[in-house]
Amino acid sequence: MFEVREDDLTGKQVRALLELHLADMHASSPPGSVFALDLSGLQVPEVTVWTAWRDGRVAAIGAMKIFGDGLAEVKSMRTHPHFLRMGAGAAILETIITAATVRGIRRLSLETGSGPAFEPALALYRRRGFRNGMAFGGYEQSAFNQFLHLDLP
Repeated sequence: MFEVREDDLTGKQVRALLELHLADMHASSPPGSVFALDLSGLQVPEVTVWTAWRDGRVAAIGAMKIFGDGLAEVKSMRTHPHFLRMGAGAAILETIITAATVRGIRRLSLETGSGPAFEPALALYRRRGFRNGMAFGGYEQSAFNQFLHLDLP
């Protein structure tokens, strides 16, 4: 079981996981294809960040960016390597979906990459009902990126 809580991004463990996420996105993506938010991008009013914890250690991070008009985006999903395949990412995603529903969001969307580094996350999103679709929110379609959407009740 994981304890999921809203996070202010001030903790050393959380910042280290975010740095790992950004470094891995740059290593796994072609130049100009990384749209992951850095620390300052996550600390704006329209973004809420959650972390999952177990035994005093950060296990995963994820965020939701509100666009308005009932639309929001899943951002910065990352599981710490020591917690892979244990449900930490799923706990964060469920928290985001629940928060979106409570806030009246009609559609959650996300942008991600293609290739082996992205397959585990894609499997998680698809298991939860996200489906591939069109670009959104100013993104442009490329051979590398892909867009997934989940319509909410």
